[in-house]
Amino acid sequence: MANVPITKFAANAPFDGSAPGVAKLIGFRVSAFGSGEAVVELDSGPQHYNPMGTVHGGVLCDIADAAMGVAFASTLDAHQSFTTLELKINFLRPVWESMLQAKARVTSRGKTVGLIECDVIDANGRKE
Repeated sequence: MANVPITKFAANAPFDGSAPGVAKLIGFRVSAFGSGEAVVELDSGPQHYNPMGTVHGGVLCDIADAAMGVAFASTLDAHQSFTTLELKINFLRPVWESMLQAKARVTSRGKTVGLIECDVIDANGRKE
């Protein structure tokens, strides 16, 4: 996966090279992207827990959505934009403190709609 300049798909928004607000809020980072793929990483911990003491499902959705958005954005021309139409997630196991990776890939891309898949895996390579 080759890295492309993130400004390629930020033409319609101010971009100063810093992380977007949601990345700062949750604490994730984009570690790689390009050619319809992206990886977002998060060091999860107690700040991400729900009342049951596991990582909140919304946090897992956020890192998956971010990875899928960056993967799709890496396929756009400089003045194109996009938005998420639908998001579905299956939770396979509870998550506690771990370095998580959301690995996204564009599986189908048309003129107006694309399909992107994402796996969230823990430090042991297990799908979450």
